[in-house]
Amino acid sequence: LELRLGACLADDMGLGKTIQIIDLLLQRKRAAGGKSRGPSLLVVPASLIGNWRQELVRFAPSLTVFFAHRSETTADLLDRVAADPLRELAKFDLVITTYGLVRRQDWLTKTQWSLAVLDEAQAIKNAGSAQTKSVKKLAAAGRIVLTGTPVENHLGDLWSLFDFCCPGLLGSATQFKQFVKRLSKQQDSQAFGSLRRLVRPYILRRMKTDPAIVPDLPEKTEMRTECGLSKRQAALYERAVQELAERLRTADGIARRGLVLSTLMQLKQICNHPDQYLASTAYMPDQSGKFERLAMLCEPIAERQEKALVFTQFQSLTQPLADYLATVFGRAGLVLHGGTPVRKRGELVRSFQD
Repeated sequence: LELRLGACLADDMGLGKTIQIIDLLLQRKRAAGGKSRGPSLLVVPASLIGNWRQELVRFAPSLTVFFAHRSETTADLLDRVAADPLRELAKFDLVITTYGLVRRQDWLTKTQWSLAVLDEAQAIKNAGSAQTKSVKKLAAAGRIVLTGTPVENHLGDLWSLFDFCCPGLLGSATQFKQFVKRLSKQQDSQAFGSLRRLVRPYILRRMKTDPAIVPDLPEKTEMRTECGLSKRQAALYERAVQELAERLRTADGIARRGLVLSTLMQLKQICNHPDQYLASTAYMPDQSGKFERLAMLCEPIAERQEKALVFTQFQSLTQPLADYLATVFGRAGLVLHGGTPVRKRGELVRSFQD
C-alpha cells in the first residue's frame, strides 16, 4: 500500500478477512503517531454493516468510524456530510457505506480516500454494470478487495476485481479476453501458470483445506439427506418436464436457453413445495417431501432445546417455512431476508444469539 499498489484478500470465509483489515487500519493509525491519515472508505453489502460495527467495537474501539447509511445515521447528518465531506469527516478514521450508496451519492466518488476497501467484492464482478462503474470511480491512495470467491463464474470476474485494486495490471477488458482465449487454446494444464504468476504478488488466498490451517479448525460434520417427492410434487414435476420437451422442439438460440433456465427455476419451486410453484398460500406439510424431512431433522433439535438456521434460495418461502417450523419448535422463530430493514437485521441476529 505504501507503494500505492492494490491487493486482493481472497481467504476462504471464516479465515479472518475482517480482522486483517481492522488490524491494517490500526497499524496505519499507529504508524502515523495516532493521528488520522484522512478517512479510509469501506464499501459493504447493507446486510454486513451491523457485523462490521460489532467487530470494530470489539477489536478496534480506538478507531473513529462514520456510517454513511440511514440504518446508522440520521438523514440530516448525511446531508451535512455530503455537502462538505472534507470538513465533516476530518476527525474520522473510517467511513462505512454500501455499494448502493456509492452509486447514488456523488460525494463518495469525489472524495479522496486514504484507503478504499471493498468487502464481498464479487459485487463488482460484472464490469459492465452501473454499480461496478460507480465503484471504480472511487479515488484512493490504496485499494483492497475482499472476496472468498475471486472467480465465481469465469476469469472475467478476476479481471474486474483487479481493474479496481490494480488498474492496468491485467490490461484492458479486450486485451484480457484475448489473452485468456490464447491460453485456452493451448490445451495444457500449465497454460494459466503465467496468469497465476502475474497476480500472485497481489493476492492472498488461504483455504480451509490448506495443511497449515486444517489443524486449527474444528472438524466439520456434513450429513446429506435425501428428500422424496410427494405424489403432487411428482405429478407437477413430470408435467413441467414434458412441457419443456415439447417447447424445445420448436425453440432455438437464446429462446431455447431461456426456456431451460425458467424450467429449472420451476423445478426448484416444485421440489420446495407445490404451493410455491402454484402461487398458493396453503402450504400443507404433507404435500412436500422437503417439509416433512425438515420436520424430522428439527424435532430432535427442538427436544434438545438447541438452535437451527434454515436457508432457502427464495424469499417468498421464508414465511411459510417459519410458520411451519413454529409448529415443530412450539414457538415462533426469526425471519431475515433481503427485504428486512438493515437496522432490524442486527436486532434479529442479537436476539437469535442471546
